[in-house]
Amino acid sequence: MIRNTETAYGSVAKIIHWLVALVVIGLFSVGVWMVTLDYYSDWHKTAPHYHKSVGLLLAALMIFRLLWRWFNVTPKAPANHTKWERFAAHSAHILLYLLLFALFFSGFLISTADGRGIEIFNWVTVPSLGELFQNQEDIAGEIHEWLAYSLIALVVIHAAAALKHHFIDKDNTLKRMINDNASE
Repeated sequence: MIRNTETAYGSVAKIIHWLVALVVIGLFSVGVWMVTLDYYSDWHKTAPHYHKSVGLLLAALMIFRLLWRWFNVTPKAPANHTKWERFAAHSAHILLYLLLFALFFSGFLISTADGRGIEIFNWVTVPSLGELFQNQEDIAGEIHEWLAYSLIALVVIHAAAALKHHFIDKDNTLKRMINDNASE
């Protein structure tokens, strides 16, 4: 099943979910490693190019994900979820989206502060807005770093909640994002 139903996620939602998870973890790992590179490293210019390219492709995927979510039904929470769990899950999802889009924007501000656009794998250039405020690169860089750590912390909480539902509550919360026949 491609589209979501009242009780299950469709294959498009599942693929996007896991692809975003892998890319976010990968970008975070590369970002942490990138800041340790010195000017003489072979990766000094190459790593940021790939980081920005993948980050902008992820931004495009997230826009598609929002549209897909908008035009699909959202499966209902399993019956055993309490009201506060449903509220926490909904709030966490909103915060995940907000953090991701804030990361995209802050990364864009870092990369375009000098007036140059961002090359996505040398296929296309996303134009710069230029320097919008003084010390844009440094300020946006600090914000980007804090947003990245906040996002990863929320991802860990999100994963821990899914594992709690799977191993402790023994419900289908995690299975619904993995299996095709795990509806409740």
